[in-house]
Amino acid sequence: MSKVVKRMMINSIQGALGDCREVLVLDASKLNAVEANKMRNTLRKKQISLLGVKNAVARRALSEIGLTGAADALTGACTLVFGGEDIVALSKELTEWCEKIKAIEIRGGAIGATPLRPADVVSLSKSPGRAELLSQIAGLIKSPGGRLVGAITSAGGKIAGQVKAIADKAS
Repeated sequence: MSKVVKRMMINSIQGALGDCREVLVLDASKLNAVEANKMRNTLRKKQISLLGVKNAVARRALSEIGLTGAADALTGACTLVFGGEDIVALSKELTEWCEKIKAIEIRGGAIGATPLRPADVVSLSKSPGRAELLSQIAGLIKSPGGRLVGAITSAGGKIAGQVKAIADKAS
C-alpha cells in the first residue's frame, strides 16, 4: 500500500473520531451480517460509531491524536467503537451486546494514553455514568441547604405554635 493511500486512511480514521478521546476495541469478525447490521443500527441511534480498521494504520492514526493506550488491543480483526455520552455509556452498551451475542469480544480500549483491558471495560460498565454522577453531586451540594431550611422552619413552626397558644390563652 502506498504512503498516499495510508495517509488517506489515517486521515479518514482521525476524521471519523473527530475530537473523541475515548475508544474501545472490539472483535466483531465472527458476527453474521444480520447481527452486525442490527448492532450497528441500534448503536447508531445512540450516536455510537463502529469502524472496521487495519491495525497498523489504526495504531498510527490513534497515536497521532494521543490515543496511544489502544495500541495493545489492536491485534487480529478489530473494530473501533467510539461516541455516545461518555466512556461509561459506551462500555455499558458493549458489555450488553457481548452478553446478547457471544461472537463479540471486547479487546480493550483507551482513554487518552491510558490503556483499558477487557476487565477494565467490564468494571467501567458497572460504574455510574456522567448523568448519574452529576445528579449525585447536585444532591450533595443541595443537602446542607435543605437541612438548614428544615431546621429553621421546624424551629420557627414550634415557636409560632407556642406564640399562638399563649395568645389564645390571653384572649
